[in-house]
Amino acid sequence: MSRKKLLESAKELLNDHMRLRNEYLMAENCILRNQINGRMQLTDSERKELTETGAKLGKKALSEIAIVAQPVTILARNRKVNLDD
Repeated sequence: MSRKKLLESAKELLNDHMRLRNEYLMAENCILRNQINGRMQLTDSERKELTETGAKLGKKALSEIAIVAQPVTILARNRKVNLDD
């Protein structure tokens, strides 16, 4: 097997693995979302982590997976942080 084909196979396996991990996490988030009653209290560091990662994902992906904050809230926090810097 050539090096190029070997790398392509490894890339496909990694993509499949990451896709399965994402599917699992989305299913787990759905279950947790159904178990949450009321608002969750987040620390500043938790808000920061969600804001940084959420901004990289974007509004569409956040709307599919976000549980503890609305996508617009996460993205607004990111804009505010970037303006303050």
